[in-house]
Amino acid sequence: MIFTQTERLIIRSWKTEDIALFKQMNKDKEVMKYFPALLSDAETEAFYERISLEFQQKGYGLYAIELKATKEFIGYVGLHQIGFKSDVVSGIEIGWRLASKYHKCGYAPEAATAVITLARKIGIKELYSFTAKINKPSERVMQKIGMTKLCEFNIPTLAADSILNPHVLYKITL
Repeated sequence: MIFTQTERLIIRSWKTEDIALFKQMNKDKEVMKYFPALLSDAETEAFYERISLEFQQKGYGLYAIELKATKEFIGYVGLHQIGFKSDVVSGIEIGWRLASKYHKCGYAPEAATAVITLARKIGIKELYSFTAKINKPSERVMQKIGMTKLCEFNIPTLAADSILNPHVLYKITL
């Protein structure tokens, strides 16, 4: 199912053939540079199952992204219930992850902007996004899609002295 499209992208349901590429993406050191670890095939399969379950339970989730020109799966963008307890943030986040060869092409902000429009249509009132403070490319996407920086905070599931802490938190009101 196609949820929305942009000039260059199709934002759609996942296909079985996406899983092999998703596994490769989650083992790519460049893609996973700002995450605690690379994901094994089993971890990626479990992640995919959680994505599927969220669609079933919430009616939204992390959508597959496909290039219109080639029909190639390039990653995901979408909505996700924030999965940790925090005094700083709770609610729905917008996030993205693209295969490394598609970084710096403008696809992440293009896809995220389309998902913000989807979120408005289904009645979501605000979205958050966060990343490690050192992840300047992702923070730049947040800025490009009109989000406002709220603060910096530590992710409770990471060690306080991790290079991935602190995180930056952004918000957009829809």
